[in-house]
Amino acid sequence: MSGLAAMCEYGNLDPVASQWAEIAMERPQLAETARRYLGQIALSLRPGSVTSASIALRQFCWHLIECHREVEGFAQVTRGHVESFKVSLHRRRTWNDRPLKPNTLRQRLLFLRSFFDRIIEWGWADAPSRPPVFLSDVPPQDLPLPKALDDAAAARFLQAAESEEDQRRRLVVQLLARTGMRVGELYELRANAMECRGGFWWLRVPLGKLHNDRVVPLHPRLVELIEAWKGHPDYGVGGRLVSNCGRPLNRHAVTRMVRRVAKAAGIGHVHPHQLRHTLATQALNRGMSLEAVAQLLGHQSLKWTVFYARLTDRTLAEQFRSVADHVDSLYMPEQDGESEQMRKLRLEHSRLLANGWCTRPKEMDCQFDSICEGCGFFATTVEFKPTLERQRDHAAENGQPERAAIFEQLLQSLEEEAS
Repeated sequence: MSGLAAMCEYGNLDPVASQWAEIAMERPQLAETARRYLGQIALSLRPGSVTSASIALRQFCWHLIECHREVEGFAQVTRGHVESFKVSLHRRRTWNDRPLKPNTLRQRLLFLRSFFDRIIEWGWADAPSRPPVFLSDVPPQDLPLPKALDDAAAARFLQAAESEEDQRRRLVVQLLARTGMRVGELYELRANAMECRGGFWWLRVPLGKLHNDRVVPLHPRLVELIEAWKGHPDYGVGGRLVSNCGRPLNRHAVTRMVRRVAKAAGIGHVHPHQLRHTLATQALNRGMSLEAVAQLLGHQSLKWTVFYARLTDRTLAEQFRSVADHVDSLYMPEQDGESEQMRKLRLEHSRLLANGWCTRPKEMDCQFDSICEGCGFFATTVEFKPTLERQRDHAAENGQPERAAIFEQLLQSLEEEAS
């Protein structure tokens, strides 16, 4: 089998198959092991991941051919070869003479690390005795703040979307903005994706990059738009909810739609994924739980949802203001005529608990103050009577009438039960 045929056996996994053919001519063992590996991961990973793995392997093979002529197969690869490859990646330049982006460097090394880990685990003959790439070789991932639209810009964007004359564009853009879907999920929506459950309308989002499908609640306006779209010639073409003049939608077409609406709204450049960021940020800022937002967006881990939570600036500002005055009171000078007892309480206000003390300063409010004793499900018995009496007396002595009343009520209940 020729080198080119070998690379194309599993469906031309890499768009630069001719380069693999050249590698096969120079180093047949490298090309054969790479071909076998790509064929295996193609059975379990998505095509995009296989392509990225192929690019990383191809670049590593060319580095070995050009800089380490002694290497015939991957079994001969040592730590020194990997370190040399890392240096070459940092020296590499793009077509416009720019260094590779940190995320590109990270991706190349992650795929290379996975390659060696797997062929060693699988016990292949052309595998080194130990992994030559370590996690410490991989640059840490940058987590910049998500580029969400602020409330004013988001409102103008939706107003422009609502005023859009093109029915397809109006539906596509509002689907993104009101559900937080990824672009790839949107153009894979099936014609019967909208369904009614328990009196509420839901949208079934197909399997995405995380291999999980989900249902998301539909805004009433989206229900209207989808119902109206069902009369359009492009509804249901190829089994999809939305198509583009008889052809499937693609990422570029959706991006153009979003940019057109953003231009009409006068808010500058907007990328489709920003609408996902915007919905998540708005939901978190208005009290939606992390778990609920994670389910809405299809996150498998809350760490990605927390990433959006970092931008909930309004919530952060409001909560900070609510405690700032109380924190400032800790540093205020003593008041004239303040007794020694009051000064001590102001600086360190202890509260007697059932099993210890709370040393929270008096000026700082606490939403959990006697939360258990004040709960309707709280139950106590006569053996706890001495502790309750001490807590009642301590609260009364320290000017805490609300707490004292709670414990007094509990003691009265015990007396009523005993009588």
